[in-house]
Amino acid sequence: MIVELGHFALVLAFAVAIFQMIVPMIGAQKNWSAWMAVASPAASVQFGLVAISFAALTYAFVTSDFSLNLVVANSHTDKPMLYKISGVWGNHEGSLLLWVLTLALFGASAAWFGGNLPPRLRARVLAVQSSVGVAFYAFILFTSNPFLRLEMPPFNGQDLNPLLQDPGLAFHPPFLYLGYVGLSMAFSFAVAALIEGRVDAAWARWVRPWTLAAWVFLTIGIGLGSWWAYYELGWGGFWFWDPVENASFMPWLIAAALLHSAIVVEKREALKSWTILLAILAFGFSLIGTFIVRSGIITSVHAFANDPERGMFILLILAVFMGGAFTLYALRAGAMEAKGVFSTVSRESGLVLNNLLLAVSSLVVFIGTIWPLVSEMFWDRTVSVGPPFFNAAFTPFAFAIAIALPIGAVLPWKRARLDRAVRAMSGVAALTLALFGFLYVFTTGNSLAGLITLALGVWLVAASAVDLWQRTGQGRDIGAKLARLTRLPRADWGKAIAHAGVGITFIGVGGLVTYQLEDIRVAQIGEEFDVGAYHLTLRDVREVQGPNYISTMAFIEVAQNGEILGVLNPEKRIYPVAGMPTTEAGIDSGFLRDVYVALGDPQLDGGWAVRTWIKPFANWIWGGTIIMSLGGFLSLSDRRYRVAAGAKREPSTAVGVPAE
Repeated sequence: MIVELGHFALVLAFAVAIFQMIVPMIGAQKNWSAWMAVASPAASVQFGLVAISFAALTYAFVTSDFSLNLVVANSHTDKPMLYKISGVWGNHEGSLLLWVLTLALFGASAAWFGGNLPPRLRARVLAVQSSVGVAFYAFILFTSNPFLRLEMPPFNGQDLNPLLQDPGLAFHPPFLYLGYVGLSMAFSFAVAALIEGRVDAAWARWVRPWTLAAWVFLTIGIGLGSWWAYYELGWGGFWFWDPVENASFMPWLIAAALLHSAIVVEKREALKSWTILLAILAFGFSLIGTFIVRSGIITSVHAFANDPERGMFILLILAVFMGGAFTLYALRAGAMEAKGVFSTVSRESGLVLNNLLLAVSSLVVFIGTIWPLVSEMFWDRTVSVGPPFFNAAFTPFAFAIAIALPIGAVLPWKRARLDRAVRAMSGVAALTLALFGFLYVFTTGNSLAGLITLALGVWLVAASAVDLWQRTGQGRDIGAKLARLTRLPRADWGKAIAHAGVGITFIGVGGLVTYQLEDIRVAQIGEEFDVGAYHLTLRDVREVQGPNYISTMAFIEVAQNGEILGVLNPEKRIYPVAGMPTTEAGIDSGFLRDVYVALGDPQLDGGWAVRTWIKPFANWIWGGTIIMSLGGFLSLSDRRYRVAAGAKREPSTAVGVPAE
């Protein structure tokens, strides 16, 4: 009964979404206030219905209702409760339901917190948002229904993919979807503004919080996915440039560019056409990511489905929404007049450079990701584009962004003098160059790119601190400057903390790439060996019974300078129901390094293959993503973001058509 209720609620949500897509849009066009007013309650009702549907599916997984086909394919009675719940979205159909739940949540949030929006713009935004929902409701109900019953339910299920039975990956998809789908709000604002013929500073103030929230959630989701790959797959890396990894990274880069571009629109009434384009592209790349994950065109441990027919449906959605948005953009873009005039050397120019570097770097990732598909489609050649290409092509742009970011942040608006900005950062630049020179001289033979990455990380962190200090004004009274520092707007603190988080991630990547040590050997039980400054002993390997798996677990003692630091337990697990093995690394984490051990296969002589890494600054990679996210949340808590300051002021008509 509960499952049928969930199915019925999903069908009703589809109907409400169609109503919300049509009626408010007509009302905005005709200036019928009653028709526009229905957008907000419709968005709330739609969210409530999807929430009921999602709760019903969750109930089916928690209670192991094996009359439901999806539960049979992705659950088992012996599975821990956390993975019964995460099994709801650990598959194609359930993850799509999570997608529309998130989409409806953002639409409802715009209705709840968009009181300062002009009625016409709010009605159009909610109508566009709902149109995206209509497409995905149709996709779910007609091709990927999660509520299909079985005539003869089995006694037990087939279990969830063992790779997904992990805490990191249990929470990774919800955060990623909050980022992916959250960018739909920027898309809806962009399309609504084009329809209305109005793009101005007030519009930028409204769109920035939604974009920032999506960027923060996407940062957390990407960080969780990278962390999972690091400790779960046993390969010792943090980023493989997998197509699905790239699918989340591209919208993250575009969203970062959109955030900075919207600042220029808000402050200077410039870059309007470019900002609208970025808002469209950000969600477009999210849809491309959805297509890559679900179409079967690539093979990845991250992929949800291998169904070309479903992939064509998503491709159709992508074509309709991107084609429609770009057509509307082409009709309106030529009339979007930039009012702000700025010098070649100014903060505006710095943000333009930032945008160009982020956009081009995203294009590089996009080309590398789709090139194997293009090559096979047009030339019938199978090619592989792996980490060497991405590292060589993307790294220069990452370096350029890191160099330019702090300088652009301290430039004044409209007109600036580059020598003053350079003078303000001269101390930090000297520190960075001195550090690089020291590391280069005393660590000859290590990765030059890694050394540059590490030095640029220090540059970003130190420059963020200098930027904050400069905002306290002139004068030498340290006490007064510290007092002013505490009174700075939260958005200023958030920006500095987020930029510092990028720097900390740079330090982590640079330190790991430059100073990592690796040891591969066959070790006998009781054998001792050294890796760098650490002394390891393979004490035992035994079979351990888990809740729904059988583990071959090693016990490896780690010591340094005669002091035992702990015992690591790398594992090789077998999940009998799924018949699939997984690898669990044993990691002794520290502030400055990880001791990372992966257990290999047993050898004929009774030994075991053991692979050991010493990974300096590894945790700084994910620590940086946490700090970036904290900076974003701090900025969101700024009152100017929450109430869209100045939104009640009648905005000027910035597109060359009269406002209706």
